[in-house]
Amino acid sequence: MSHLHQQYRSKWKPFQMLVAGLALACGAQATASVTNPVIGQLLWSEEFNGSSVNTGVWNLQDGNGCQIGLCGYGNAELQTYSPNNASIANVPFESGTRALAIQARSQTVGSNAFTSARLDTRNKVQVQYGMIEVRMATPNLGTGLWPAAWLLGVSPQAWPRNGEIDMMEMGHKAAIRAEGGAPSSNHFVGANVITWQQAACVPGNESCAASTAWLTDNWHVPATSLANRFVTYRFYWTESEMRFSVVDNGVEHNLYNAPLPVNSSALQAPFYLLLNMAVGGNFTDAANPGQVTAPLPGTMYVDYVRVYQLDGKGQVKLGNQSVPEVAGKFGIFTDNTAVNAKLVAGTSSDIFLWNAASTGAGNTAPYEGSNVIAWNYTTPGQWFGGGIQARQVRDLSNYRTNGTVKFRIRIPANVGFRIGVGDTYTNQNWVNFPANTTAYGLVRNGGWAQASIPVSTLLGPSVAAQSLHDIFMISSIDGSLPASSFQFAIDDIVWESGGGGTTPPPQTGPTSVTQTSSTMLQFRTTTGGWADVHYTVNNGPQQNVRMQLANGVNTFTAGGLAIGNVVRYSFTYWNAAQNFAVDTAQQTYTMQ
Repeated sequence: MSHLHQQYRSKWKPFQMLVAGLALACGAQATASVTNPVIGQLLWSEEFNGSSVNTGVWNLQDGNGCQIGLCGYGNAELQTYSPNNASIANVPFESGTRALAIQARSQTVGSNAFTSARLDTRNKVQVQYGMIEVRMATPNLGTGLWPAAWLLGVSPQAWPRNGEIDMMEMGHKAAIRAEGGAPSSNHFVGANVITWQQAACVPGNESCAASTAWLTDNWHVPATSLANRFVTYRFYWTESEMRFSVVDNGVEHNLYNAPLPVNSSALQAPFYLLLNMAVGGNFTDAANPGQVTAPLPGTMYVDYVRVYQLDGKGQVKLGNQSVPEVAGKFGIFTDNTAVNAKLVAGTSSDIFLWNAASTGAGNTAPYEGSNVIAWNYTTPGQWFGGGIQARQVRDLSNYRTNGTVKFRIRIPANVGFRIGVGDTYTNQNWVNFPANTTAYGLVRNGGWAQASIPVSTLLGPSVAAQSLHDIFMISSIDGSLPASSFQFAIDDIVWESGGGGTTPPPQTGPTSVTQTSSTMLQFRTTTGGWADVHYTVNNGPQQNVRMQLANGVNTFTAGGLAIGNVVRYSFTYWNAAQNFAVDTAQQTYTMQ
């Protein structure tokens, strides 16, 4: 749908030069084939056979986008969405078939001349890899109707960083359809993938959205109109490739000339499903209600949505997958501090500089480890700011009571600044550090010093600890802008709970864990004899595995994991020096 989704933080701009050695982590896994796929078991389906839409699976949108600060849903759409426009109904042109019916109507609600429906599975069903299949039929589109079956990344990052996958959409502008020689809007269907790409950051495209639609033919032009007849759309998805197709009268047609490479880590994360039919907007030739020629009411039918394994890959998760971080220590930006789990810049978090006109890369050495957020402020009288965003929602509710946020900063004493956090509901809260003033334990002498803010103070009354996205922010204080140039740096940012958790020892002893990819976690012991690892994933069944011994080192790698999975583990190993077995205490690791 090319929706400008959740763009309420236009200030978040990428900062590429902060951290030494940042690299995007992609797992080295066996590559599945999307051109000669082996379709496995059915993982999940929605058959739409009930008496009404299952709200345990689907969220029904209500509004024209203004309710989320995105009027027209970022596309100048002309409709408002209403739950009343979605139902389960008998299909009039296919006897015996019940389906989801999404109906667009000529119906004035407020400033909108049309109503329609949009459904999504956000926080209810999410998919990662496999083959997704949607059997659907569209009405006579004329000019103005814009049906779509698509997916958005579950990441709280603003569009397009969360990724968008359009399995199908119709209603294109006539100029686009002409490229494929389509005689009408009912004879042209396309697909698209949109991600954030640095190369797309050009004047006029401030969102840096990169679309694959222009790279190669991405459409199917059927000989027979698609109006009021079913076809099946398929999306084949692995960690390295994507393929889009439509099965029309028993023949499968590719929507791209060749499979698309997975060129963004956003496309290796879970996505949720969306079904909708917009009216008008900048995707169509209907910029105003008078240009809509589609016969209304018009109904789009979805017979089913199914997700299958593809060459043994694919998973579907139900419900909200946010798992609270265990009490103890959670690292936001740190190399050496012992923590239970942490974010890693470039892998599970991103660092942004908001005002490149006033600030650039600095050269301050790290306080600890080899990485540092170092900036150089060069424009007196201008504001500065930046922050760290988590790529997935983080639940730090275990840290709210008696917890503290500790960080190291090196900044001149005469510079005031503030520290903030924000949640996925757009709530923010800030804590001020005035110039030449000791606040929250921060000694202002120009050197490295540590501040410690109570979590309850940093969150304030509104920020939801269970749904954090802007995990650490810093900016100048309004009305107190710096009067001279300076360098500043931030390091060793850690959330600490106020009790109930244990800080793990640095992993220099006989047992350790290492995340080797986004889906793999390696357990290791250096005890010399046999060793077993016992682990659970998200409190599931315990796995007990004899590790492989080679040159005095035992290893075992657990696969099939996902970002956000909570792995609890312990070891049993043979202590040859004392001639008995040792059971270690249970520890916890959260996949990043």
